[in-house]
Amino acid sequence: MPEHLHPPTIGTAPDPAVVVARTLDWYAGQARDLPWRRPDCSPWGVMVSEFMLQQTPVTRVLGPWQAWLDRWPTPAALAASPAGEAVRMWGRLGYPRRALRLHRAAQAIVDDHGGQVPADLEELRALPGVGDYTAAAVASFAHGRRAVVLDTNVRRVLSRVAAGEGQPPAHVRASERARAEAHLPRAAGRAARWAAASMELGALVCTARNPRCEACPLVDLCTWNLAGRPEETYRPRTQSYEGTDRQCRGAVLAVLRDAAGPVATTELRTAWPEHRAGGADQFERALTSLAADGLVTAIGAEHWALPGD
Repeated sequence: MPEHLHPPTIGTAPDPAVVVARTLDWYAGQARDLPWRRPDCSPWGVMVSEFMLQQTPVTRVLGPWQAWLDRWPTPAALAASPAGEAVRMWGRLGYPRRALRLHRAAQAIVDDHGGQVPADLEELRALPGVGDYTAAAVASFAHGRRAVVLDTNVRRVLSRVAAGEGQPPAHVRASERARAEAHLPRAAGRAARWAAASMELGALVCTARNPRCEACPLVDLCTWNLAGRPEETYRPRTQSYEGTDRQCRGAVLAVLRDAAGPVATTELRTAWPEHRAGGADQFERALTSLAADGLVTAIGAEHWALPGD
């Protein structure tokens, strides 16, 4: 029997090489055709996708990603535009601070890297808005570098397959990084494909809720499945969006995005009438936090605008 078909003994973690081989075989036939995965996609296109995909489903990102690249095909093109235009173009993707961070990252790429997205992990981490995950993802997906790419999907796959845990904990532990390192192929190209494949497996099959174990190429290797899928010790928190400060912030930003210039405070208040959940206090709190984040700018005493408007 070929090595990649051998199931593990119950209670023991499967051989990482077998896990990688099976996942890559599955990915070769099941990978989605996403534009930022295509060979002609630039490193900048990959980087934009990584910013947009943070906490946002792929289906919501496809259109905005293409529109963004059509308008700003290079970091230099974005850096030359006002930050407020980035916020406006971000539209309803949510978490609009990502737009500001991407704009600042574009400026840093122009100032410090000649307008080219760097491939080095440390140089990527030094860019505004780029943490460990995004740096590794850009190095791997844009430049084919060997890097540990640990998003929620990859963490869940490895937690179930190798550790027998239904869900990863809220924060990355040292043991998770060690586990990920153990599964990372030595060859850079294979490591980059593994990063994409394990992420895809978590997104399409090994999902947080209602995993499709019957369609999983690792089902007979998975220690969590072999143990009877025990109840996880960590459960993802579910939060309602309705009536939250985040919803209020979004309503205020929507008015400013649609405006041609500064908007009076009295007009902004109509975005969140006093009868809404938090009323006037929540509106003031949202406006103050938007200003603190640099997403809106005060124009005089009674008007507001997106930065640069």
